[in-house]
Amino acid sequence: MSSFLFKNISTAVTFDNKDRILEDIDILVVDNQIIALGKDIKAEESTEKIDGRNCVALPGFVNTHHHLYQTLFRGIKEVQEKPLFPWLIGLYEFWKHLTPEVVYYGAMVGFSELLRTGCTTTSDHHYVFPNKTSGELIDQQLKAASEIGIRFHATRGSMSLGKSGGGLPPDSVVQREEQILLDSERLINKYHDNRRFAMQRIALAPCSPFSVSRDLMVQSRDLARKKGVMLHTHLAETLDEEKFCMERYGKRPVELMESLDWLGRDVWFAHTIHVNEKDINVLKGSGVAHCPSSNMKLNSGICPTNELLKHDVKLGIAVDGSASNDGSNMWEEVRRTYLLNHLKYGTEGLNAYEVLRMATRGGAEVLGRDDIGILEKGKAADIVLFDLNDIAYAGCHDPLVGLVTCGNTSLVKLTMVNGKVAVRDGKLMTINGEEVGKEAHKLASNLVRTERLKF
Repeated sequence: MSSFLFKNISTAVTFDNKDRILEDIDILVVDNQIIALGKDIKAEESTEKIDGRNCVALPGFVNTHHHLYQTLFRGIKEVQEKPLFPWLIGLYEFWKHLTPEVVYYGAMVGFSELLRTGCTTTSDHHYVFPNKTSGELIDQQLKAASEIGIRFHATRGSMSLGKSGGGLPPDSVVQREEQILLDSERLINKYHDNRRFAMQRIALAPCSPFSVSRDLMVQSRDLARKKGVMLHTHLAETLDEEKFCMERYGKRPVELMESLDWLGRDVWFAHTIHVNEKDINVLKGSGVAHCPSSNMKLNSGICPTNELLKHDVKLGIAVDGSASNDGSNMWEEVRRTYLLNHLKYGTEGLNAYEVLRMATRGGAEVLGRDDIGILEKGKAADIVLFDLNDIAYAGCHDPLVGLVTCGNTSLVKLTMVNGKVAVRDGKLMTINGEEVGKEAHKLASNLVRTERLKF
């Protein structure tokens, strides 16, 4: 049995049902859950004490959408400045060379960045399975997550509609639908853990309306609901997608999802930018991953966050693939969510507390969890400490506003996942981050070097 006592935390933001913000508080953790919050908590002599003075404690950030393999494909100048469709077409030519080793190291890089910036739970949307590669790529991500110690919702993505069938991706990176469904069921049977405090879960995630068939959407839906797992896909990200859906299906993206019964509490979508009032009403009860940096870089647009929240759409924050935002920095996504929201809504914009709630409890709700995202007795011990001693926060009179708008670093003081310390003072405690970074960059350089000569 392990135990930790966080002592004298200056501000603890619980995001509980009473929206409590506690000052000068202690938090006791035993094994993987929070046992108590209060003043002057007593603990066993063997309990490790963690000083929380001048620190803000939050439940860990929850990242609701990512493409971890893309961490090894950042800054490729041939595609760097392009919008989504031509960006994808260019990058498919690099991604067709993915191997299990590349997927493993890509995941390690992404997980490292997330943990160091306060993320304790992440999902991932892996949908590229090159024809020449072993299908067990998700297994490599799960292995990496277990080794580094992050709570992980892996989604078995898929692409079945290649260029020859009218889709966007080349045929070299799509799979047969039977193959996709068999591997999806294998992963659920082998890895999905529906228990409280689960560290690994599986969801099914056909990539997008322009890269899978209607039949695969339906069969994935049926399999997911038979097995009791969630569904995920990209939706309404660009006007190009809307045009594709209208030409192929005669429906706008959200209308297509409604016709396929791809809605509800077991479904969440990435982006959801180009939607109208009717679409937003239809989305009630479903979840959305808001990806501010990616949407800015690819010039996709701004997610209508306020309207979604007003219509009871569950809303979380996400870093998206690291080639479309160049980083897996969850703290930076919080800042950009706040700034984009105020750009769009002005004085009606969300305040710092509301944005931080979206990044924590909101993300947990999107992923269908009630055991994370809250600092409360009986919840998972996913706790992040932010140190406000830095000069960058001097003169700021509200700690939450400081977290969201101030600072010139995104490295947290401490990240605890499931009762285990994964990061201290910005340094990973579970792996050798420097060695992983070197090996990842070596693999990425070798993989990209040959292909980019063809551009």
